[in-house]
Amino acid sequence: MESTRVLKSENRIQDSFGDRVFMFFIYLFLIVVLLLVLYPVVYIVSASFSDPIAVTAGKVWLLPVDFSLRGYEVTLQNPQIITGYVNSLIYTVGGSIISVALTVLLAYPLSRRDLYGANIVMFLITFTLLFSGGLIPTYLVVKDLGMIDTRWALLIPQAIAAFQVIIARTFFRSAIPDELVEAAELDGCNDLQFLRWVVFPLSKPIIAVLALMYAVSQWNGYFDALLYLKSADLQPLQLVLRNILILNTTNSGSMDATAMAQRQQLADLLKYCLVVVGSVPVLLLYPFVQRYFVKGMLIGSIKG
Repeated sequence: MESTRVLKSENRIQDSFGDRVFMFFIYLFLIVVLLLVLYPVVYIVSASFSDPIAVTAGKVWLLPVDFSLRGYEVTLQNPQIITGYVNSLIYTVGGSIISVALTVLLAYPLSRRDLYGANIVMFLITFTLLFSGGLIPTYLVVKDLGMIDTRWALLIPQAIAAFQVIIARTFFRSAIPDELVEAAELDGCNDLQFLRWVVFPLSKPIIAVLALMYAVSQWNGYFDALLYLKSADLQPLQLVLRNILILNTTNSGSMDATAMAQRQQLADLLKYCLVVVGSVPVLLLYPFVQRYFVKGMLIGSIKG
């Protein structure tokens, strides 16, 4: 056993001095980049758990100062935030299911080389990446369909994204060979059965990619809600947080100096608490789909 280890160590190629210096600077550069990316996250979390006076005074730079949960107490006691959370979950889960289903049903037929007119349809889809109808025509279409101030206004108009269709089509074309389709047809499998029993089980990576892309887009989106929703009971979390921040920073009215200072301190603290509250669901979701996300993105972007 010891002789085998010695042999392996002797056969190992030793890096030259120049290679070791090069790798040292590569690792040093990556560590610096990691710190630059990680520090704002640590700062926001630390500020959210600090005292409002310390946050306003700029005393927080790495760890929480005068640990306090006041910001989260004010945030979670606001009924609008709870309602916004529930609405965002509905839009994220429902919108992701609708978007993934429609994207797969559109991308898979377009990946089949025997589909007549597939190239024309793909050209029209790709064309929308460069040109769109514009904001006003889109609003008029949503209004004419009777979706203004309804949940459907956030689920249907942006249900399919051209970029996701292109990625899914490329994945299906590279991962589902024509020979597999022919073999299934010989066994008496129709298109719907093939899609259910063959395509879906083999497409878990790209489905995870699409679900994560659509979920993040739905969770972070607020502009469509700002355009189409009037009722406070339908507003998603991001729009509620936007409104709270604006109200806390602009509606000072005729307050005295002390009250205005306290309000400004609380507003500064709420900014960080609201960022943490709005980011937690996505941060909790990503580790579970990260493996599929990397695999699906690589297959969908390189092959085809």
